[in-house]
Amino acid sequence: MNIGIFTDTYFPQVSGVATSIKTLKNELKRQGHQVYIFTTTDPHVEKKTFEQDIFRFSSIPFVSFTDRRIAVRGLFQAYEIAKELNLDIVHTQTEFSMGMIGKFVAKNLNIPCVHTYHTMYEDYLHYVANGKLLKPVHVKEGTLAFCHNLNGVITPSDRVLDTLTDYGVKASMRIIPTGIDVEKFGKPGNIDVRKTYGIPEDAPLMLSLSRLAFEKDIDHVINLTTRIKEHVPEARLMIVGDGPAKESLMTQVTELGLDDSVTFTGEISNDNVNGFYQAADVFVSTSSSESQGLTYIEAMAAGVPVVVTASDYTDGLLDSESLGKTFSVDEDFVKIVTKYLTDPVDRNDHFVKQTLNNKLHEISAHTFGSRVIDFYRDMRVNQELNGDHPVNLFD
Repeated sequence: MNIGIFTDTYFPQVSGVATSIKTLKNELKRQGHQVYIFTTTDPHVEKKTFEQDIFRFSSIPFVSFTDRRIAVRGLFQAYEIAKELNLDIVHTQTEFSMGMIGKFVAKNLNIPCVHTYHTMYEDYLHYVANGKLLKPVHVKEGTLAFCHNLNGVITPSDRVLDTLTDYGVKASMRIIPTGIDVEKFGKPGNIDVRKTYGIPEDAPLMLSLSRLAFEKDIDHVINLTTRIKEHVPEARLMIVGDGPAKESLMTQVTELGLDDSVTFTGEISNDNVNGFYQAADVFVSTSSSESQGLTYIEAMAAGVPVVVTASDYTDGLLDSESLGKTFSVDEDFVKIVTKYLTDPVDRNDHFVKQTLNNKLHEISAHTFGSRVIDFYRDMRVNQELNGDHPVNLFD
């Protein structure tokens, strides 16, 4: 198949969505399909740079998310390119500019349009006019408007599916969690993380890795670190990433007297991320805003136990203590993390190895790609059975 992926965010931008799209693109190509990326321009990519199978459209920073972009033109240009490429299906990854362009292209080429709903926008309303302008009802209305006339919607978790169902989305929906390149995270890191950041080899190390945004609740992890150090005085916390909450978090660390125990690395190269996971003894997150949580499964693939907020998704993901545990109250978080720091999981144990191998197959990029391809084929069959007819571009 010739597949067109339409997205407002793509590398070199750093985000879970960009990572998900790149993983999907690589896996679809590995399985023999041709994939083209339709995305926005980026200040870190020179206009004259040639990027194979990537088409960039003029864009500006998105309001309140200046590190994200929104296309300002390209509707007919994208149509002409897609027509020349003889696309078989359009896969949108955003509800905004490139997503709307993708829907336009699919309609006028009379091909299926599938969408992945990545973001739980109700968790981000505070970014716009401090939450005074947009309300949950606006998210619902916008979602229904975008999902109208889609052939199918992919949701990465039960939480997203339930939300869209409650909104009243009528399109065919299927849960397909994003997969990862499990081999990448099992390989030795490119750098010695502990040596680079001056962390002793025997120091119990917690890892937080995400965009440093307020909804990620990293301040809560920092507060709980003081309680964990009551049980494990030598414990350290490494915070990997960058974002609008960084300054606030650094101030909090200083006020709590944790400067010697908490390390901020800033943004890191995606090529080195596996080394950061492998340097840790436990991965921690208190966020409740994740639609899926790619970092959770990346940590698992690196062999690091995961301690995260309880939800239908995470409870199902962490179905063995050798993989990690979920928590609902602070006391449980402190107790669970302390146990992993003082009594590490034996990765050489046969049962532990088998449990991890089974989980890695489930979360692999290959499984992810195969499920998406099956969904594409089902949507194409449904469209043919419905007897859709070509649509005039200017209707």
